[in-house]
Amino acid sequence: MTPFVANVMTKDNFTHYARGVLMAADQLRTRPAGEHFRLGLLLALTSAFAFGCSGPFARSLMDAGWTPTAAVVARLAGGALVMALFATLVRPGWIREAVTHRRAVLAYGVIPIAGAQLFYYNAVAHLSVGVALLLEYTAPILVVAWVWATTRRRPTYLTLAGVALAFAGMMLVLNVFAAAHVSVVGVGWGLAAAVCAACYFVMSANVNEDGDDAVHPVTLAAGGLVVGAVTVTLLGVTGVMPLTFTTNDAVVAGWTTAWLVPVVALGVLATAVAYTLGIFGIALLRPRFASLVGLSEVMFAVLAAWVLVGESITVTQAIGGAIVLCGLALARLGDRSEEVAEATWPDGPVGKMPTAADR
Repeated sequence: MTPFVANVMTKDNFTHYARGVLMAADQLRTRPAGEHFRLGLLLALTSAFAFGCSGPFARSLMDAGWTPTAAVVARLAGGALVMALFATLVRPGWIREAVTHRRAVLAYGVIPIAGAQLFYYNAVAHLSVGVALLLEYTAPILVVAWVWATTRRRPTYLTLAGVALAFAGMMLVLNVFAAAHVSVVGVGWGLAAAVCAACYFVMSANVNEDGDDAVHPVTLAAGGLVVGAVTVTLLGVTGVMPLTFTTNDAVVAGWTTAWLVPVVALGVLATAVAYTLGIFGIALLRPRFASLVGLSEVMFAVLAAWVLVGESITVTQAIGGAIVLCGLALARLGDRSEEVAEATWPDGPVGKMPTAADR
């Protein structure tokens, strides 16, 4: 950090700035539904972009001799550290709140965070990467089915058509039909990863800082990342998954750099920023539409791989990306065909999660 930055961004200044950001976010809750949607979409897309950068950075570490489990540990541990410091500054009582809501925090850390990582990497061990990603990203279908079952309200035909179109476009982006091989065991791991990903959208949709039984998004993100980091680390230390770290230099965007650079990028951008913005964004969107927006992570991942590790984008992938966007737009039209003031999930005004009194 340069002396100028150090003098300007003191601890007190950063704390004041961070709290101001959270207060501004809280004030947005009283704005019209349209503004809730635009803000939620912006946050969700930014989160998807951050998530999409994780693969190339992790790939640079694995090319330097790290095992996938080690890359996951670095990612979650770094993200947990950043979020813990951030939460301590802007929400000093977050640890007490996390303990009070330990069931929700533990479930979030074990299932959507640690579980998704564990199951996905096991799927990759038995399947091609494209098929493994495809299986994990069946999560939007699971979310639509879950909301349909729990609310007894069938999605509109436009929403269902958007799901199908986005799914078809994703298959082209991932190019799953090129030299793909299938394993029953791998399919099982991939579907388990999809369940964890679906839980991420459904559990994040219930986040709200109003009400006695709710968890603040910052608390959920910080606590969940700590739990996830501990869980994956234990799996590596106990030998359930291979755990190997190295101090070899990594190559990012054609530049040879210290291993610490991709580790910091994984922890801050692809984890702390990604999960926090995702939780805020999903809380302002319908979970089924938010899960479809999450499909844009695939396109961002392809772009990031092109820029950071030199993987080219094919014409088929570009067409698939356009189809995914069309699917998202169609699903959005399906949501807008319902009343604007309807509940996000399961009932309540747009942008507000249900409290205990609402259930």
